Amino acid sequence: MTYRIVMLERDSVDAVFRAPTAAHTWVDYPFTEAGEVIERLRGADIVVLNKAFLGAAEFAALPELKMVAIAATGSDNVDLDACRARGIVVSNVRGYAATTVPEHVLALMFALARQLPAYMADVASGRWSRSRNFCLLDHPVRDLAGSTLGIVGAGSLGQGVAKRATALGMHVLLAERPGATAVRDGRVAFDEVLARADVLSLHCPLTEATRHLINARTLGAMKPSAFLINTARGGLVDEAALVQALRTGRIAGAAVDVLSSEPPDPANPLLDPDVPNLIVTPHVAWASAQAMQALADQVVDNIDAFAAGMPRHRLA
Repeated sequence: MTYRIVMLERDSVDAVFRAPTAAHTWVDYPFTEAGEVIERLRGADIVVLNKAFLGAAEFAALPELKMVAIAATGSDNVDLDACRARGIVVSNVRGYAATTVPEHVLALMFALARQLPAYMADVASGRWSRSRNFCLLDHPVRDLAGSTLGIVGAGSLGQGVAKRATALGMHVLLAERPGATAVRDGRVAFDEVLARADVLSLHCPLTEATRHLINARTLGAMKPSAFLINTARGGLVDEAALVQALRTGRIAGAAVDVLSSEPPDPANPLLDPDVPNLIVTPHVAWASAQAMQALADQVVDNIDAFAAGMPRHRLA
């Protein structure tokens, strides 16, 4: 058969998608609004998407759909139960960000510890030029070596961060799941990690159990000198509580690459330029050129495997 493949968000991946081996037609849309999804997928056998939402209503209206090829690892935008009920194969991509996300995490940790945004602002405003001394020492700088890194989520990304942090001389704690009744070998109770970490980095999926995992209580349990890093999902963090913690000095700083909705509402409290000691990057931790090409290659590999009757990386 000839598969009709529709990609809903071509502009979300800056890489080359090679042609699948099976007979096919491929239609690209740079971006797709929620109200356009069903119409654009009518008659499609395979949909390639990144963050576009497909729920039970969309699947009910698309009886010919046979496969969802997610151009990402996360699948919270696809109703997997609806796919299972209809026999629709869902495959995601895995491991493509094993280098790029950990490197971005380290970049954010260094930027916070070395006070790079504050010193860059000082240079831009002319404060260094006006200084009587050869250097400015207005913002305390600290070393990462010898500090403690707490990691929540010990999959490939969390382990990648742990490996690089260890090479820097950091002491790494892998957090047990919050609320767990037992602590596994090699893990540390979640609340103990909160209390001991100089840097807390999030790498867990967003579920109902982890939504707002970082909230007023958990922020209050952290050291006042601690940094928070989130390159996982924005919904893991209660954004208003984080802003309050930063404004009151409850924690020393934060760096986030993800927000609760994306693209974000301009009113999102984390976009207020007056929030102190906060770095926000626009969901680019995953997006090195090498990683995006690996992602594109995996998407087509998944389509080829499905067409050959041997689906891989299945979620449903």
